[in-house]
Amino acid sequence: MKQVVHFGAGNIGRGFIGALFSQSGYHVTFVDLADQIIDGLNSDKQYDVKLATDQQETMTITNVSGLNNMKQEKEVIEAIKNATYLTTAIGPNILPRIAPLIAKALTERVQATDEKLYVIACENQISATDLLKGYIEENLDDETKSKLSGRIYFFNSAVDRIVPIQNNQGSLDVLVEPYFEWVVETTETIPPVEGMTIVADLAPFIERKLFTVNTGHATIAYFGYLENKATIDQTLADEAIVKQVKATLGETGAYLIKQYGLNPEEHEKYINKIINRFRNAYLNDAVTRVGRSPIRKLGPNDRLVRPATEAQKAGLSFTNLAKAIAAALLFDYKEDEEAVKVQEMIREHGVAYVLQEVSGLAEDSEIAQEVLRQYDLLKK
Repeated sequence: MKQVVHFGAGNIGRGFIGALFSQSGYHVTFVDLADQIIDGLNSDKQYDVKLATDQQETMTITNVSGLNNMKQEKEVIEAIKNATYLTTAIGPNILPRIAPLIAKALTERVQATDEKLYVIACENQISATDLLKGYIEENLDDETKSKLSGRIYFFNSAVDRIVPIQNNQGSLDVLVEPYFEWVVETTETIPPVEGMTIVADLAPFIERKLFTVNTGHATIAYFGYLENKATIDQTLADEAIVKQVKATLGETGAYLIKQYGLNPEEHEKYINKIINRFRNAYLNDAVTRVGRSPIRKLGPNDRLVRPATEAQKAGLSFTNLAKAIAAALLFDYKEDEEAVKVQEMIREHGVAYVLQEVSGLAEDSEIAQEVLRQYDLLKK
């Protein structure tokens, strides 16, 4: 049976990428630190993926097992040596941590076989696989690097599926929305995977997704949090917030249309489809889950700051994006480590300092000035 090694046995790994590979006839070895999940995969050898719909359709995912990368390094290396695909869904910040182990495995693999391995980081991050490749190469000697060509392929991808916080009391089962999109950039002919879309140029897909789905989701969460809403669908029952979200996505949309020549009417339909996905009450998606990790989400290349800077460069409006950034800076949820840190930075150094340190926005920049103005208005 064809083999896949997937780093990240969390809900997205099990409910999205791992599930697609299993349904395509692959054995999926999940690699993670969570002993309870790894033990469950090895004992049960299956789990259910449930769709967040009226019917609650269920798919049983089989041919799965698990390894702990801290305790079973040799076994992980052996699995990578025999795999066709190596994928991740662990969060961009964790990629540098797994790179040394992957580098060890690739060093052994290229000495043992000429078989091709396809590496794809399935993260909410532009060029995530390029980042992972860089981290891996930092841990390789020149001889091994020279042997990668024609054997180890690195493909960027865009992924889109809402997987809310689960209430499954230790079960491996995962609740997911019915919609998903997995787009992989390559001109190579690669082994088929059900649900994977191959494109020659990923940029329009990944930016459309990041600046519509991720920007929209975060905007809903931060404004919902300010209005004391519990979930995303409850937030979208507030027409004032819906109007704000649409105005924000109108700004990202104007950039996307100008940059990639998208059809304005088609993009408007895409925006409305995305907002309707967020209205799914079966997801019961907490605004605090969607808003978590604000330092990452306020990064210079992420869902709020990047479209604002691109819009400014293109001579387009970024006022509503600045307002969304300001709302993110007011996300003071005490259970989130990054939110606590942002609030401490604001208290000690001020908002302008956070924009410089976290978002790479100089205090005298137009965007920073607009964010400061919107921050004061929202705070009042």
